[in-house]
Amino acid sequence: MKSEILYGIHPVSEALKSRSRQFTALYVARDKTSSRLTSLLHLAETRKIPMEIIPAARLTAMAGSDRHQGIGARVSPCPISDFSEVLERSEPGCRPFLLLLDNLEDPQNLGALIRTALCAGVQAVVLPRDRSASPTPAVSKASAGALEHMPVDRVTNMARTIGLLKDRGIWVFGLDAAGDRTVYDCDFTVPLALVVGGEDTGVRPLVKKNCDALIAIPQTGMIGSLNASVAGAVAMYEVFRQRGIREDQRPDF
Repeated sequence: MKSEILYGIHPVSEALKSRSRQFTALYVARDKTSSRLTSLLHLAETRKIPMEIIPAARLTAMAGSDRHQGIGARVSPCPISDFSEVLERSEPGCRPFLLLLDNLEDPQNLGALIRTALCAGVQAVVLPRDRSASPTPAVSKASAGALEHMPVDRVTNMARTIGLLKDRGIWVFGLDAAGDRTVYDCDFTVPLALVVGGEDTGVRPLVKKNCDALIAIPQTGMIGSLNASVAGAVAMYEVFRQRGIREDQRPDF
């Protein structure tokens, strides 16, 4: 079985709670203690996960990062859903809210967007297979563990994927600084997919062409555009605001 080292209190804790990954071992840095770590270790004990106390330097080498907060776990890779599952979530009556990320390559941006998406009621995140950041442990850390609860789908052709969604009656809105309307001028109560582009290039031309509308975030000042994760957050929370999503209204996927 392929495996990777998940690290950080939030990612490991949320992975334990979600049960979306198989745990092989838990690694605890020697002399690291905190109430949050104690709670996590208790949860791992109830799952009967083998535990090993190791030097912090060894855990840093295993994780490839010193931001492990004294905890790491050998786990199966982040599960990837099949796109057919996205289409199943898009049946009439369920009012889909999907996030499509086109050419986003920075793991920190991907993690931040996934964290916001989970909070804003997004049902699934769709990534291209190529030229895109992958759902790695670094992304889970950047998402504060939100990745462990968010369905992630990878597709070969984003433009074709958009066509399939539109065939299901889903409106596709692409974030673009040159969009002909703002996020505050759109009706986001419809079934929708929001497309956020890469850090440097934005949404690719062919993907733009297939969107129903290109939307912009109004701004002032000398900076040309917002960071991809910030722009995505603004748009997702406008959807959230318009839909009036409460905790008990979120779809259970």
